[in-house]
Amino acid sequence: MPFQFGWFSTGRDLAARQLLQAVWERIKDGFIPAEMTFVFCDRERGEAAQSDLFLDLAAELGLETITFSSRRFKPELRKKDREQWRAEYHRGVMERIASHNNALLVLAGYMLIVSPEMCQRHPLINLHPALPGGPTGAWEEVIDELMRERADTTGAMMHLVTPELDRGAVVAYSSFPIQGGAFTPFWKGGPEKRGPLFWLIRQEGVRREIPLIILTLKAVAEGRIRIKDGRVMGGKGKELQGLVLTQEVEEYLKDLR
Repeated sequence: MPFQFGWFSTGRDLAARQLLQAVWERIKDGFIPAEMTFVFCDRERGEAAQSDLFLDLAAELGLETITFSSRRFKPELRKKDREQWRAEYHRGVMERIASHNNALLVLAGYMLIVSPEMCQRHPLINLHPALPGGPTGAWEEVIDELMRERADTTGAMMHLVTPELDRGAVVAYSSFPIQGGAFTPFWKGGPEKRGPLFWLIRQEGVRREIPLIILTLKAVAEGRIRIKDGRVMGGKGKELQGLVLTQEVEEYLKDLR
């Protein structure tokens, strides 16, 4: 039986669809020796145009889709007690995925913070658009912080999901410079907020997120990385601080040219 995993996304933008499509294609051509058993989305049809497109794509790919609207689930409780709401919502999520015995759940553009109970009951990894120890939050917040810091380098990582936002053990990561080369003109004189530099960093980040998630899943499916008891282990049983995939990601991108 191939390595099995489930896919979680809010499906809020083009990048969410690109990630799903790219991973599905690399499973189908055998590059990732695994099976995506379902796609979970916390939006239902009719809530947003972008998530409708995401659900359309999942259907076109022949993937089983599970939807459960976070927006419509107990909105008054969400306003009153966010932590209690999160716990109850994710109990509902776990009930809906209970028939799938997956080795791993992959969060790729899933915009909710997962409840502590779900973190404890299921092995989850998350795609985060920053390097280990870097800015937390959504990709917009990450890039804003990188620009404020005038950072030299950024990247993306796959990490274990824990109650502490974006701070779980690192599974794998890759980096790229954002000073020099094509970035130089946009830093001179102070970068414009949400201007060309912002979108250039986003563009280069998304280009690398796709191969990073593909190569991470390949490494996990092949046993180069193992997740056990909240730790990330190498194939020989040694604990890792994250598999560095920078070179493999850049080579992957060259092969696409």
